[in-house]
Amino acid sequence: MSEGINYKIWTVCMIQDGDKVLLLDRQHDNFKGYIPAGGKIDFPESIVEGTIREVWEETGIEVSNLVYKGLYEYVNPIKNDRYMIFNYITKDFKGDLLVSSPEGKPLWVNIKEAYSLPMQQSIRRRFPLFFEEGTFEIQVTWDEENNREGNVKITKT
Repeated sequence: MSEGINYKIWTVCMIQDGDKVLLLDRQHDNFKGYIPAGGKIDFPESIVEGTIREVWEETGIEVSNLVYKGLYEYVNPIKNDRYMIFNYITKDFKGDLLVSSPEGKPLWVNIKEAYSLPMQQSIRRRFPLFFEEGTFEIQVTWDEENNREGNVKITKT
């Protein structure tokens, strides 16, 4: 049933310190805005290992005790693509924050103030879910013809 499907796996990790979170002020390419650290998982590393590596590469911070919060995925039935983004949160970290990063400037931001920052729709949609009990699954069907998001299905557990 899944033959011919192109799977791509990414991850993000929200790092929380009291009433603040660590976000990257990303101002390059077509994915501008404030985002949590994360990125593409390299085969054959595990998703958690990849998350820890990506956070360290982008922020200089070493995270531990990751808590799984949910799955955000894009499906494109025309191209047989399924992009899966695994989402984590942690309050356990150590290290010195990088001054700058190729992915954006790492900044500690007050959680309440973060809601008014520029974010991609996909980040804004799941941002509050990191701080709620339980997990989430968000599936977005990509509208290939119009090159934009189509149907969005959100499930909370």
